[in-house]
Amino acid sequence: MKKSKGIITLVVTLIVTLALGYVAVFGIGTEKAGAASEIKLGLDLAGGVSITYQVVGDEEPSVEDMNDTAYKMQKRVGVYSTEAVAYQEGTDRINIEIPGVSDANAILQDLGRPGALYFISQTDASGNQNYALTGVTEAGEPVYELNKSIDELLADGSVVLLGTDVSAAQAGTQQDSMGNSQFVVSLSLTEEGTQKFANATEKAYYAGESIGIYYDGEFISVPGVNSIITGGQAIITGQKTFEEADILASQIRIGGLKLELEELRSNVVGAQLGSAAIKTSLMAGAIGLVLVMLFMIFAYRIPGLVSAFALIIYTILTVLCLNMFELTLTLPGIAGIILSIGMAVDANVIIFARIKEEIATGKTVRSSIDIGFKKALSAIVDGNVTTLIAALVLGIKGTGTVKGFAQTLALGIVLSMFTALVITKYLLKAFYAIGFKDIKFYGMTQEKKPIDFLGKKKWFFSISTAVILLGFVFMGVNKASDGNALNYSLDFVGGTATNVTFNEDMTIEEIDEKVTPEIEKITKDANVQPQKVAGTTQVIFKTRTLEVEERQALSDVLVEKFAVDADLITAETISATVSGEMRNDAIIAVLIATVCMLIYIWFRFKDVRFATAAVVPLVHDVLVVLAFYAVAKVSVGSTFIACMLTIVGYSINATIVVFDRIRENLAEMRKKDTLADVVNRSIGQTLTRSIFTSLTTFLMVAVLFIMGVSSIREFALPLMVGIVCGTYSSVCIAGALWYVLKSKIASKGE
Repeated sequence: MKKSKGIITLVVTLIVTLALGYVAVFGIGTEKAGAASEIKLGLDLAGGVSITYQVVGDEEPSVEDMNDTAYKMQKRVGVYSTEAVAYQEGTDRINIEIPGVSDANAILQDLGRPGALYFISQTDASGNQNYALTGVTEAGEPVYELNKSIDELLADGSVVLLGTDVSAAQAGTQQDSMGNSQFVVSLSLTEEGTQKFANATEKAYYAGESIGIYYDGEFISVPGVNSIITGGQAIITGQKTFEEADILASQIRIGGLKLELEELRSNVVGAQLGSAAIKTSLMAGAIGLVLVMLFMIFAYRIPGLVSAFALIIYTILTVLCLNMFELTLTLPGIAGIILSIGMAVDANVIIFARIKEEIATGKTVRSSIDIGFKKALSAIVDGNVTTLIAALVLGIKGTGTVKGFAQTLALGIVLSMFTALVITKYLLKAFYAIGFKDIKFYGMTQEKKPIDFLGKKKWFFSISTAVILLGFVFMGVNKASDGNALNYSLDFVGGTATNVTFNEDMTIEEIDEKVTPEIEKITKDANVQPQKVAGTTQVIFKTRTLEVEERQALSDVLVEKFAVDADLITAETISATVSGEMRNDAIIAVLIATVCMLIYIWFRFKDVRFATAAVVPLVHDVLVVLAFYAVAKVSVGSTFIACMLTIVGYSINATIVVFDRIRENLAEMRKKDTLADVVNRSIGQTLTRSIFTSLTTFLMVAVLFIMGVSSIREFALPLMVGIVCGTYSSVCIAGALWYVLKSKIASKGE
């Protein structure tokens, strides 16, 4: 690159960065499109709509039906936000909370009345019409109306299928007989529904009739029957757009609930954390980012300055993409961003370390830059792609918090690779072109005496085993004393929601300062979640399950210290917001992601022992952090899953870097070198990278811990433990385990 081109590159980059930065801060137009203030925030950061449904009917529903209904409602509200939740309240109510929206009526209108979906034959057994075409809408859509009541249709057998007979409904596309693409809804029926639908379609097919789909008081589709459907799979055609097909599929899915629900109440609720928590989190993030940039400049000089600039660009792009893709940002989402910042720094550290190594061999700075990027590429790609695979699987298979985490993590990985491999590369070459050519601006790696990591492998294995066993011991002790192995929060085990109407309208910060501490004295638990109901003086306090005596004590405190009317205090038992099905979905997603990562590493390294030695440290890190949760009795809430996923992503990336160097050194193995020499040298060569990357990521999380509110600190503390543990396992466990497998288990050709 010539000097003139280098100057142009720097000037253009600066102008583009300032322009994008302006958009990220102030936005475009009156709607402030692209601004950070317009990012969709989750219920914990910005509030949203809370709607309570009650089961229709006098009989108390079964536990199984309530669990099934809550889970399906969770799936349904997920279309509004990955962070939307559905959970049971009392014995016959389902509560849903959707972040980032403020119009409860619009949500209610879109959701309709869950349940009450019917497939109705066009005529009854006597040939009488059950429904008729009565007109068309302004858009030209046909309008059908029933000729009988639903009760009459149920009685005479005209309702041929219920919503509960449909196991799945999905929008999609298919080719018609002319080869044109059309939008359709695919239905899968239960075993009982398959037989009922076969009988119904046989009658309709020979009579040339339709089967109307009736939901929430109106027909949502009246498809004709073109064949007898016996296999339990049906296709509904006629939708003009994919969105139209998706809405129809969504209506059929929610109509497949076992229970029919009706709205009991709806509220707009405020943020659980409050504006102060958001401000301190943003401030902590900014301070952490500045500290990381200063550290990189101090450690790597000109390359460090370039990486600092690339991190600024990365941050701006993250804000713009969160807006562009309408992702909902919550605490778990922040975790994904923190991890991706760590990986962005990591990519730069790998590159710069390679450049210093090449300079140390006597190469020029210019050639060292080119070779450094080339040699660092495989480690960066493998580490990021491995984590991206996990993020994609979690995004597809996960629900709620897991999906939100996966989306922000995937976005961060793509952006971090772009800034490291493109922005950093061109900026570094531009700085070189304008005159920063001396070695003193880049530094060189000093030859160090190899550390015998493998010689201490028995100690490493023993320490890890002892810590993990200690965790299981504490879980057993906790189980015996408290009934739970871990300190599960209400997100996992449910609790009590106490609705209080105060005499004055307090901010969430005032509530946290004055009221929450009084509740914590009674519950002896720091996990209290207050929620304001917009437009009222009502506040909902979610706590662990309170006994009768504790509920009375809480009522007495509220009356005595805050002059609350005792009649305006109500309490309901609520179920876990992280349902058993959601936990199963998360576990299945993690298992699939782990298998996919194992296969990818096996494919890339051509050796299953590398894959095995990479996955085992992941399990190690999860168990060690789990031990920390047990020993320190840190609250296990909704951020627990995101914390564990962050640690897994961080650890696998660090391990890949070590393995990539082992693979490279094996190819250049000298006759006098033993396998142990190669492993020790590889770990030593990547040790600076491991320490520096851990330190920068640790700084980001540590500032969050110091400045954040209690819920953020409970999230940051185990994350810091996980960062340290992930570094330890990559340096001390992974390479040693691979060496043991390589020494004990021979593969073909060895």
